[in-house]
Amino acid sequence: MTCFLSRSIRLALRAGAGVAALCLAGTALAQSLPRQTLQAGMHLIQAEVAATPSTREKGLMFREQLGPNQGMLFIFDVPGTQCMWMRNTLVPLSVAFIADDGRITNIEDMAPRTEDSHCASQPVRYALEMERGWFAKRGLKAGSRIDGIR
Repeated sequence: MTCFLSRSIRLALRAGAGVAALCLAGTALAQSLPRQTLQAGMHLIQAEVAATPSTREKGLMFREQLGPNQGMLFIFDVPGTQCMWMRNTLVPLSVAFIADDGRITNIEDMAPRTEDSHCASQPVRYALEMERGWFAKRGLKAGSRIDGIR
């Protein structure tokens, strides 16, 4: 993934709007993305859906917080060894890589503002980012299922 700034964000930066413009851009993106309700056992997840190259590139960049059961579901066109990173991401996250059948293949914890790659252990089409520790606190691990992905 690469850092992508829209033309309006680049213009705002040139005009001196700085971080405030980036935060507003992140908020506007969150409000415009489709949402899905997912289920992990008895736990409901409100996931924003990033299913296009540009929304996957932006991901959760510049967000200052997530709600307690909020996250982002990344949907890729074809199964592959998907990798995630945290450039310009301000909150610590955990990512669950998910196979077509909804089974979690592996979960990785990610530190904010880093470019370390965190990759799926096998080809997957989905990745679900949640606040760091969300999966562990609920006893979810490789082999657990996430239902409701469409």
